[in-house]
Amino acid sequence: MARPRTSPPDGLYRASADFCRAAHVPSLRRYDELYRRSLDDPSGFWGEIAEEFYWRNYHSVPFLHYNFDVTKGKIFVEYMKGASTNICYNVLDRNIEKNKLGDKIAFFWEGNEPGDSMKITYRQLLHKVCQFANVLREQGVKKGDRISIYMPMIIELVVAMLACARIGAIHSIVFAGFSADSLCERILDSHCCLLITADGFYRGDKLISLKEIANEALQKCKEKGFPVKRCIVVKHLGRDELKVKEDYSTSPPTKRMYLDMQTMWDSDVDVWWHDLMRDASKECDPEWCDSEDELFILYTSGSTGKPKGVVHTVGGYMIFTAATFKYVFDYHPEDVYWCTADIGWITGHSYVTYGPLANGATSVLFEGLPIYPDVSRMWQIIDKYQVTKFYTAPTAIRLLMKFGEEPVRKCSRESLLVLGTVGEPINPEAWLWYYNVVGNGRCPVVDTFWQTETGGHVLTPLPGATPLKPGSATFPFFGLVPAILDESGEELTGEAEGYLVFKQPWPAIMRTVYGNHERFETTYFKKFPGCYVTGDGCRRDKDGYYWITGRIDDMLNVSGHLLSTAEVESALVEHAAVAEAAVVSHPHPVKGECLYCFVTLRDGQEFSTSLVEELKKMVRGKIGPIATPDYVQNAPGLPKTRSGKIMRRILRKIAKNDQELGDTSTLADPTVITQLFSNRCQTGL
Repeated sequence: MARPRTSPPDGLYRASADFCRAAHVPSLRRYDELYRRSLDDPSGFWGEIAEEFYWRNYHSVPFLHYNFDVTKGKIFVEYMKGASTNICYNVLDRNIEKNKLGDKIAFFWEGNEPGDSMKITYRQLLHKVCQFANVLREQGVKKGDRISIYMPMIIELVVAMLACARIGAIHSIVFAGFSADSLCERILDSHCCLLITADGFYRGDKLISLKEIANEALQKCKEKGFPVKRCIVVKHLGRDELKVKEDYSTSPPTKRMYLDMQTMWDSDVDVWWHDLMRDASKECDPEWCDSEDELFILYTSGSTGKPKGVVHTVGGYMIFTAATFKYVFDYHPEDVYWCTADIGWITGHSYVTYGPLANGATSVLFEGLPIYPDVSRMWQIIDKYQVTKFYTAPTAIRLLMKFGEEPVRKCSRESLLVLGTVGEPINPEAWLWYYNVVGNGRCPVVDTFWQTETGGHVLTPLPGATPLKPGSATFPFFGLVPAILDESGEELTGEAEGYLVFKQPWPAIMRTVYGNHERFETTYFKKFPGCYVTGDGCRRDKDGYYWITGRIDDMLNVSGHLLSTAEVESALVEHAAVAEAAVVSHPHPVKGECLYCFVTLRDGQEFSTSLVEELKKMVRGKIGPIATPDYVQNAPGLPKTRSGKIMRRILRKIAKNDQELGDTSTLADPTVITQLFSNRCQTGL
């Protein structure tokens, strides 16, 4: 099997000698030694990490049991099955009792408005988690029940997810930017018995009435025969006694709006978080869970259009997120860490909540936007909290690049030691700006590749060890065995480009698609039996570095958010004017990719700017703002094969006005192409 090089290529970006001397993995040679051990002795390697946590029956169970080959039977992965633990106990109680971190800050919370902030220690967080765990038990929630959480980036979101984990309930967090339809779909799929939400929140200067969206979702659930009997609501904005009104009383003066909660309240279903918490005990015994018990369900888009409920389990996920956080960010106890991701995504699960807390870290939890109220906000926060390890998305970096260096340079940023990127491949230009301007040319950049399905980093530099190439995710993390395959499934060696797969499991790999194991096997294992198929293309260069080239399946990566072409197409064709739709990616200077939609109208319908706005609004309403198309083009016909399959490869060329189409011999009607090129101006923009 391929191993990374131990002698690095010349002329690459490296951490300083002082940084390397203090790093957990101080050299590429040491990385290679640990990597080889993780493959040759996985039970010993991961076992040492597992020993840092509290278990029951740990030494009496087999470490790993799995099957990756669908031709040999059911796909499964089991790490330490039969051993018992509780992840909430390990990230809170263990850190307080064993590591004496009760008075250490767990989170600095920074609100949407500058000056709106708070902090919470590990002991305070444990007390709130125990209180809410008792609340859930009083509501009849039991081990194995599914709980839907639809909240902004507030401390109560962390409390809610950890409280679920403490009593063995399975949390299903839905990003607060998703629509009522998307929330309803996820509640129904996982049969959630209870919803936790908030009254509302501000995203920049825009008020989001979260309870109103939640109410719409609950009504849709009821209409589909699945009424949710309880909705617990955090009073985040407060002022529930007021009607919607304008307020200029804040300092500095900003126009504020407040919600009329009275019109949104159903006393048979809704109850305030603070009312339930008032008399709840601060002590709550944890539910001891099997290592392979389900921890959470997190939905990610699927190529069929129906989101997939990715299932992660307790034990393996715990030790993998703890290990990746420690080594990839080179975490030390004095660090202050900030991941800008929303907890509604996997990055927030693994590297805002579980990974940092498992290491006893102090983190920043940020509610706002990177350019509100001004474009220096992120750098101001770094200075305010003396952030040492910073993790954000290429989309945010490209957005901030537009404003030049001055907003960055006016802030110190001297505390920074490591920079990270996540969510999508970063282009070299953005990487270099991040390295040279944000990091002053002294902070290594860890460009991490992973997925909702992987649970944690699978290809990544280690900041003290890996010589860096701008835009490359470099080498595999410990225990990961990547391979590049061609279309026929043959493994390619040396310099190569093809399908990225992994040949053996790691502790945090997803275990199934909730309620549909067959879909799990079909999506990830049937194309190349014996391998986990990522769905991404990859190139390996002459030095053994891995470069992610993008999705190979019918998926789009927009601002780091994975979207299904089928899901967007389904939303478009619900409009009465649309007969057929096809969606492809289009390059975007900030988002990386954006949505370019081709729509075929029904007879008698006219293409217009107003129709385009209606279609954008429909997609936004069905999926959420992240799926709003940038382009909608009139397409009297679509390029199809004789069997009726839409050739999206050609549509991507048309979207970019690229006349080099390659082989078009399989098209049923080649004249469609000329018509589509001539209609490119008809996008309604």
